[in-house]
Amino acid sequence: MGLTGFLHQHLPRVWLRRGPVAWALRPVAAIYGGLIALRRLGFAMGFFKTQRVPALVIVVGNVVAGGAGKTPVTMALAKHLLARGFKVGVISRGHGRQTRDTRAVTSKSKPLDVGDEPLLIHQATGVPVWVGRARADAAMGLLQAHPEVQILLCDDGLQHLALARDIEICVLDERGIGNGWLLPAGPLRETWPRPVDAVLHSGPEVAALSAGAYHAPRQLADHALTADGRRIPLQSLTTDNAPPLHAVAGLARPEAFFEMLRQSGLPLASTTALPDHHDYQDWPAQPEKTWICTEKDAAKLWAHEPGALAVPLVVTPVSGFWDMLDTRIDELLKRQTPH
Repeated sequence: MGLTGFLHQHLPRVWLRRGPVAWALRPVAAIYGGLIALRRLGFAMGFFKTQRVPALVIVVGNVVAGGAGKTPVTMALAKHLLARGFKVGVISRGHGRQTRDTRAVTSKSKPLDVGDEPLLIHQATGVPVWVGRARADAAMGLLQAHPEVQILLCDDGLQHLALARDIEICVLDERGIGNGWLLPAGPLRETWPRPVDAVLHSGPEVAALSAGAYHAPRQLADHALTADGRRIPLQSLTTDNAPPLHAVAGLARPEAFFEMLRQSGLPLASTTALPDHHDYQDWPAQPEKTWICTEKDAAKLWAHEPGALAVPLVVTPVSGFWDMLDTRIDELLKRQTPH
């Protein structure tokens, strides 16, 4: 097993407790922590530039390595703000893409060009989405193309300090902050706790949460989507005459998706776990099997398995979170309105 395989498979388990391997990595974590502190100081002292854009910016991110559900939260925010009548846009780095420029995401974009998550956000919400390594460049490109946009959602980017933000939302799953140590001894990208406007956590209880924590349960939708947009009730896939299901997922934690499928009553004949943002370029087509995957995987898998089914992931924050967010947004927009 190479270094990449070790990191992907073993470190997440190391990070759950303060065992011998975690302790052995503490010196490296101390160096990492020092570099993070110097970087923050550089932005605070003005040595590094922070750019503000002419829109209200909400950053949705996390403080742990690996996925915690940021993209479903971003989509839930976009839909909520659209329902309130706001003009919304989304920016992202576009993890997993093979391009390096700043560009718009369109209905004809390919995941390899813009990233699987930005493409999913655009398809699920219809809002303008731009990707760029520098989030400020993506933001300015989007706002120049869509000057009507009032609120920008940044999918990931809590540590991307070059973009000024008005609201920060940290997303945690049932793992919380793991052993509470910085990378590579633990999962933390930065020291925690640190001030944010809200913490959304999907687990029943997450340790070390700051004030302003809200429960946001994650569950699968009651249907699967086909490549042509049809909805297939999950219940219809549990009957005796339903075909055997073969699950595949290219996620930070694919087993969590497989377990959610099982909890929904779906019998899985097999599971295939792939690295996060897997591109499926080398996927051996197996049309004799009925594949079931995440929405994130679907745009890439459908090119090889047009009969695959994609199950959306739904995040439902408690009402108190929406009340807080609406109040905060209204206050900020009121301050920005010239008298």
